[in-house]
Amino acid sequence: MSTAQDHVRPEIAALAAYHVADARGLVKLDAMENPFPLPEALRAELGQRLAAAALNRYPDPHGGELPQRLRAAFAIPDAAALLLGNGSDEIITLVCQALARPGATLLAAEPSFVMYRMNAVFSRLNYVGVPLRPDFSLDTPAMLAAIDAHRPAVVFLAYPNNPTGPRFARDEVKAVLDAAPGLVVVDEAYTAFAEDSFMDLAGTHPRLLVMRTLSKLGLAGIRLGYAAGPADWIAELDKVRPPYNVNVLTQAAALFALDHLAVFEAQAAVLRQERARLHAALAALPGVTAFASEANFVLARLPDAPRAFAALKAAGVLIKSLHGGHPLLNHCLRFTVGTPAENDRVIAALPDCL
Repeated sequence: MSTAQDHVRPEIAALAAYHVADARGLVKLDAMENPFPLPEALRAELGQRLAAAALNRYPDPHGGELPQRLRAAFAIPDAAALLLGNGSDEIITLVCQALARPGATLLAAEPSFVMYRMNAVFSRLNYVGVPLRPDFSLDTPAMLAAIDAHRPAVVFLAYPNNPTGPRFARDEVKAVLDAAPGLVVVDEAYTAFAEDSFMDLAGTHPRLLVMRTLSKLGLAGIRLGYAAGPADWIAELDKVRPPYNVNVLTQAAALFALDHLAVFEAQAAVLRQERARLHAALAALPGVTAFASEANFVLARLPDAPRAFAALKAAGVLIKSLHGGHPLLNHCLRFTVGTPAENDRVIAALPDCL
């Protein structure tokens, strides 16, 4: 009798599914989420909005008024066309599907977001990873040499980079934009915590796609991402977008959140302050190297990451171990910035966990 693996593509059968750790009973600091729940005062209003959604109808395929509201909230240039996605994960998938000509290549710096590589496999794109420098800065000469050698259909650059934290120098990203023959996706998932953006160039640079998500701002549960770029690129990507990919509850919740954007921006401001405090506490520990971050997490290299990870989990705190995922991440742990009380708990537990 045949099995599933007898029929599934071998490169898919060789993969492991994206792992989500069980965080029940633990302080959850492993997934770069906003740790603040929706304020009680806003919950009743959200409930009314969702109750009024037309669940019996398919959603507006283009998001209704949501694209215009996103433009106004996040200063998206009029020159840029917009594409909505079921999280930015779906937009990565759409880009790869649209560009997967035989022999086409996806190029990315690494270590970076694992879904770039995985989507290359899913869509049968060749994957080329260009290692970052040991300090996690962009190796621009190596990137430019790889672009010249492989002529990629798409380059993905996370800005700031996940899982490392730093934001690459703007001039270095511009150099990649100038050299790339195809699309360059600047993934700004962490823009709420960063000091710079490429959104000002969206729609005017012919090969730039700026991709964002509302997940890190505090809306991970509704799964809404968007991409801004030239109209011709957006039109092609729209052809592979499922027709009703952003559901009515997500659209309603997103519009509600944009009405109360100041609440989420205030939470992001607290997390930026807490990020500095967590970074300082990690850097002060013996044998620990804490890397600069413009995201809502701090990456640190510890003397014995597996031991520290297990000890923190035993103390009731779940973080992300990156040890073994890439040579540059040996003995690295990633700490999502939590609430002040959650960060207090991490900082208090760390000395006994080293």
